[in-house]
Amino acid sequence: MTLHNYFNSSTSYRVRIAMKLKGVDYESIPVNLRKDENCTPEYLALNAAGGVPLLVGEEITLHQSIAIIDWLDHVVPEPRLIPEEPFQRARTLELSFAIASDIHPVNNLRILKYLTRTFNATDSQRAQWYQHWIHEGFVSVESLLRRYRQGSLCFGDVPTLAECCLVPQITNALRVGCDFSSFPISMEIFERCMTMRAFLESAPAAQPDYVP
Repeated sequence: MTLHNYFNSSTSYRVRIAMKLKGVDYESIPVNLRKDENCTPEYLALNAAGGVPLLVGEEITLHQSIAIIDWLDHVVPEPRLIPEEPFQRARTLELSFAIASDIHPVNNLRILKYLTRTFNATDSQRAQWYQHWIHEGFVSVESLLRRYRQGSLCFGDVPTLAECCLVPQITNALRVGCDFSSFPISMEIFERCMTMRAFLESAPAAQPDYVP
């Protein structure tokens, strides 16, 4: 199984965490988004969407991180990352999509490139854009955690899809200089996860294509 991914991509990080938690071996194939390697004819032939991650197996090709993790839950059931119990499943998906659908898309690298290319946004303006939408999104995430958190993590004491989404988003937001002082629950969960092997080994700095 091969995983086409980029070290700084939060969606790639989600899948790397899931695969480490499940003990699934894979070959990592770096795709440098900053050098537009995802736009080459060879890569687009594999993934017309031109993004990462892209998981390629003997019988399946998937390029959406949540779909990949859901598929992994079915072929490698333990540990379960998307709970089967309806209420817990709904809560886990609610928080996960608050990050994956509401926060990540507007701060995706291709959006930031578009701001520069089309509107001549400066580095400072791009950072301001990123920080604004991170703050807006985590107001919602923190509220969900304040109301519904259970255990030491989001919804229990073992990682789920929620942590697979939360940790990469915070990792990249901290890299851009976002202030998380208003989101203590999110940061507490993040810091707890970052003591776990699966999260550390999946982190950007631990990847073969990492560039400081």
